[in-house]
Amino acid sequence: MARNTNKKKAFLSKKRYVELILNHLDSRPLGAFSAKTITKNLGFRDKPSKGIIKEMLLQLSNQGLVKQLQNGSFTSGRELKFLAGVVDFVNPKFCYVVIPEMDEDVWVRANDMNGAMDGDLVKVALQRSNRHGKRPEGIIQEITERARNEFVGKVEMSDRYAFVIPDHRKMYLDIFIPPGKILKAKNRDKVVVRITDWPAARNQKPTGEVVRVLGQAGENEAEIHSIMAEFGLPFEFPETILSAANKIKDHISKNEIAKRRDFRSITTFTIDPEDAKDFDDALSIKHLENGNIEVGVHIADVTHYVRPGSIIDEEALERATSVYLVDRTIPMLPERLSNELCSLRPNEDKLTFSAVFEIDGNARVKTQWFGRSIIHSDQRFSYEEAQQRIETVEGTFSKELTILNELALKLRINRFKRGAINFETTEVKFQLDDQGKPLAVIPKIRKDAHKMIEEFMLLANRKVADFIYHRKKGKEKETFVYRIHDYPNAEKLTAFSVFAKKFGHDLRIEEQAIAKSLNNLIEDIEGKPEQDVLQQLAIRTMSKAKYTTEAKGHFGLAFEHYSHFTSPIRRYPDVLVHRMLAHYLNNGQNLPKDEFEEMCVHSSDREKRAADAERASIKFKQVEFMQSMNDQEFEGIVSGVTEWGIYVELVKTKCEGMVRLSDMGDDFYEFDEDNYRVVGKRSKNAITLGDLVMVTVKKTDIDRRTIDLQLV
Repeated sequence: MARNTNKKKAFLSKKRYVELILNHLDSRPLGAFSAKTITKNLGFRDKPSKGIIKEMLLQLSNQGLVKQLQNGSFTSGRELKFLAGVVDFVNPKFCYVVIPEMDEDVWVRANDMNGAMDGDLVKVALQRSNRHGKRPEGIIQEITERARNEFVGKVEMSDRYAFVIPDHRKMYLDIFIPPGKILKAKNRDKVVVRITDWPAARNQKPTGEVVRVLGQAGENEAEIHSIMAEFGLPFEFPETILSAANKIKDHISKNEIAKRRDFRSITTFTIDPEDAKDFDDALSIKHLENGNIEVGVHIADVTHYVRPGSIIDEEALERATSVYLVDRTIPMLPERLSNELCSLRPNEDKLTFSAVFEIDGNARVKTQWFGRSIIHSDQRFSYEEAQQRIETVEGTFSKELTILNELALKLRINRFKRGAINFETTEVKFQLDDQGKPLAVIPKIRKDAHKMIEEFMLLANRKVADFIYHRKKGKEKETFVYRIHDYPNAEKLTAFSVFAKKFGHDLRIEEQAIAKSLNNLIEDIEGKPEQDVLQQLAIRTMSKAKYTTEAKGHFGLAFEHYSHFTSPIRRYPDVLVHRMLAHYLNNGQNLPKDEFEEMCVHSSDREKRAADAERASIKFKQVEFMQSMNDQEFEGIVSGVTEWGIYVELVKTKCEGMVRLSDMGDDFYEFDEDNYRVVGKRSKNAITLGDLVMVTVKKTDIDRRTIDLQLV
């Protein structure tokens, strides 16, 4: 049969030989091949074809369509187009390179990755697709910048050497550790390893050295430290930063007080979580003679203590945000500032930056004032204590809290009337023992006290942004740091509306109608089985909020302009906003846009890093909590459907795990992407996104932070 095929090939036209040769070489633009290898690769074995191919190669070389190298081999004559992009490593077999100027990502086989890893900046050479034109293909020619050179993983020891198995899900190679480069790590220790020699080929492993031993895998400290190292979070402040912070004096001079508006005689209090120590916002309330209420939103004046360009400021900018893991906070500022000097502790004079509003009975703002101030907090409430006073109208400042809560409820109603999206996602917290082991997973419940503080913070953030935007008339506005949120992606919205229709919900996706339509949907699905899944999918259609100097609006909150003013102890953009607001209030000149945009991009990146680390720590505790639950049955909701399995979120604990299709032994299930479901080939049994299922825990993996579930 093969001989007949080759006989037919021998009678191909020369034009067809040329097409085959050019396609072969163009599909491997960085390779060089002998005439014999090209003939073999094209599938020819007969002598006539060998002769014709060699003849054609020489002719093509003379025409400049093919290059012949000094060693006699041939390579593509096509001028290579190298594009810069970022590697998105999908699985051990291939990756994508995300290129900003291209609509589609470039598909690259593992053999053609040239040792690139996930997140690396690379130059990729495009080639003709051999995959029926589905997606452009390429070969990575050069790695211009490594995304990271340190990884966290678990040590596997042998007599003469060791390997580190990385925790990073997109690092598919173990790291070889030569003798003498292991520090004092023991078998199964979690460590931080630095790569000293990257692999040049797929079958090679990177070489590295252990730079930090975190402890035994599975122990709380080791696992939390490994999350911190994985995301590049700092373990401590440098001694120079702590020393500089400790030298800052806490004395408030009379001269400083004279520069500020004095609120010390006005009723003021803070409301924060029970375990909080960094109180960065306070509310004051005063009854005015005209019947209106003066509400002061007082924010810790971090910029009084942290000067631009100081080493504390540079460290704060680098961190850009505090990070809240399940059992600890990694603060943006040293404790001397965050928990002492700047914290609005009760019964102490504190320097603040305030947004003060005269508000009528319908929660309409009649007048506003922004500026530096001094306060004296009368009471420190936990959310639970404030809620108890709101509900019973008994206890210290219960009347003031009730009035503020009534105003906040009206502000909230007005915000939703303007088109704000009413997403209420359920977050969880953990009850931990002294060793950090989770005893219980508890859903966080948001009550009126939480929502009251939220509304006044939103009011201050919005009004500060509006104030700066409207200060200067005309198109050219003063440079400022905004918090923006774009309209949802049109394609995602369309797909979501199609899915919602399967549950009987119609969603209007026109720009002017989407907000109201989404709110109607959220109201309609409350208490129904599909509530969680539709709300989660709706959130996934949303764009990501970010910091920028572009004066755009906030879709989710329905604000024309919005900023972050209310948390400078834990967010660097708020520090920038305080400085810029003070600068303009003192009639300063317009500030350089590029410089602040760069800090906005950095802050947005750091915010994402913090969110990813926080999710990883929650996932670790969820996996740890579920380790002892192997023989229990749980009710869950199908929260995701993929070609390799279905994700299930447990109703009771909010933990998410996967039921792999390969473990569903009652049938062979196939992925139906268009309908968000898997379907049994024989039984036609369908499991769809949002379905209620019963599952047991099959396996937990602390290292990968995964839970494998089994359908009951």
